[in-house]
Amino acid sequence: MNVSYFVDRHAAGRQLAEAVAKLGLSNPLVLALPRGGVPVGYEVAARLGAPLELLLVRKLGAPGNPEFGIGAIVEGLQPEVVLDQRAVARCDATEAYLAQEVKQQLSELERRRQHYRGGRRLPSLLGRSVIVVDDGIATGGTMRAALKALARAGAHRLILAVPVAPAETLKQLAPEADKVVCLATPEPFRAVGMHYQEFHQLSDEEVLRLLDSARRDEQEAMPPAADEPSRPSA
Repeated sequence: MNVSYFVDRHAAGRQLAEAVAKLGLSNPLVLALPRGGVPVGYEVAARLGAPLELLLVRKLGAPGNPEFGIGAIVEGLQPEVVLDQRAVARCDATEAYLAQEVKQQLSELERRRQHYRGGRRLPSLLGRSVIVVDDGIATGGTMRAALKALARAGAHRLILAVPVAPAETLKQLAPEADKVVCLATPEPFRAVGMHYQEFHQLSDEEVLRLLDSARRDEQEAMPPAADEPSRPSA
């Protein structure tokens, strides 16, 4: 059975962009989760004429099993820690362990902020329609943390936009966003990559190139500055 829905992330992003454009959002800002969300977010931002930024999120791993998420930390003026209390209890994560894990992931967030944005912080979300984009969602733990943090940061309207995700995961995430846009909810789901024909691991160079291109597009779309009035002759 052919389970592919999208040629690649850029093609998925163009389709997603058309769906998001129908919402008629005012003052939009696209936040993409690295790395896979960046090509998708690039296409959405281009269609909306909106800025594209990375949203840096780090999973908090369980003791002895770092791939099992027990929460996440999201960048911001005051980084937000969101814990899955049931997962914390299930893996017996102590307060000392959580403090050390948060410290370690905060350090990695800062490293990535320097690497990807030259130390720049996210722009203000006040009054913005914020579109949070990834190439897909599986369990939704990281995305839930991201949405909670952005809501606390004052986003005017919060849109979750992904090409593909399980219907049950979207149902669980829906209360965290003002609107959810998803193109496909296949069952059984299995994994995000199974729904793309081409799904390579993006490099840092690809991410930086797309971010630079998005910034150039944004600058070119800005109206030219008005000429200064000429001074009267003496």
